[in-house]
Amino acid sequence: MTRQIVITEKASQAKDVRSAVGSRYGTVLAAEGHLLDLCEPEDVNPAWKRWSTALLKPDGLYGTKPATGGNKAAKLKAIRAALKTADRVWLATDCDREGQLIGQEILEHCRYGGEVLRVLFTAQDAETIRAAFRRARPNREHARLYEAAVARRQADQIYNLSLTRTATVTLGRGSRGVIGIGRVKTPTLAIACRRELEIREFVPTKYFEVVATAHAEGGLFRMRHAPKERIVERGRAEAVVEAAREFEGPLGVRVEDKRQRPPRLHDLPSLQKLCSSRFGWTASKTLEVAQALYDGEGKKILTYPRAEVRYLPESAAGDVPRIVAGLRAGRAYADIAVPSPPAIRKGRNGAFHDKGLEEGCD
Repeated sequence: MTRQIVITEKASQAKDVRSAVGSRYGTVLAAEGHLLDLCEPEDVNPAWKRWSTALLKPDGLYGTKPATGGNKAAKLKAIRAALKTADRVWLATDCDREGQLIGQEILEHCRYGGEVLRVLFTAQDAETIRAAFRRARPNREHARLYEAAVARRQADQIYNLSLTRTATVTLGRGSRGVIGIGRVKTPTLAIACRRELEIREFVPTKYFEVVATAHAEGGLFRMRHAPKERIVERGRAEAVVEAAREFEGPLGVRVEDKRQRPPRLHDLPSLQKLCSSRFGWTASKTLEVAQALYDGEGKKILTYPRAEVRYLPESAAGDVPRIVAGLRAGRAYADIAVPSPPAIRKGRNGAFHDKGLEEGCD
């Protein structure tokens, strides 16, 4: 009999997997985010303990060591013990790059040599999870995703620490603080600073708009002159006014039929932008709410919010009529016209696209 285990990224995920598949695929064990940290520079080279301008790049890669805090040590111990007797592992961590790293780094650290299958799901309802286990593929097919995650983490370790130490010892002399340099933080701060300087240096410029009221058979309507460049000289604006004054004659009207596709589904950045403009929410507030709607108890109504995807699996298309009918039962959507049956758009220009889903999770 094959001895197998399932590894999830967090306890709530493990609970949902147990509810969906029970112990059909073995004991379900939860990590707690990253159970392993990269070694410190001084662990690799004792000379690097003293802060200097040295490039903290080892000959190979930084190794890993058990992480501390929370229940990380106990969870790693439990997974390591289970791996010793397991013939097969079902890796059911989050479907993005970081989820791949969190799961596979445990297997690498424990030197696991058995069969590994990758379970990818973007929603945590029971049916989606069961379907994901049925569609599981060999984990080796996601080798590039894991390598990309390792490269990102190693680069952060090497360059963030090297630049932070260099900036601190060269620019922060006489100061007790650390000048932190980060791959994301520093360029983001630069963008914010550059924009602030633009705002401070902005010089308001007056310009003129020419507006005319037209008397037509159907009534009055206003027209605004819209040149490519704003008019900043009064003389030019007055010349336009004089040219249009007391004009009589036919107005040219052009009517065009245009097709507009429905808006794409949200990913996290577009959702954060919408919630900021509509509710005044911060990006972290939006993520907090989205995460709760994704894996919160009794919810499971959003797909994985951290994945850079704007598609749903094609297998979910069959649920559309039932979901639309449920939405229209409430007052908020009752008056929205919906074709019967609902129009379901698949492929790159639609909402259901398996290939796009895989690309986003990779």
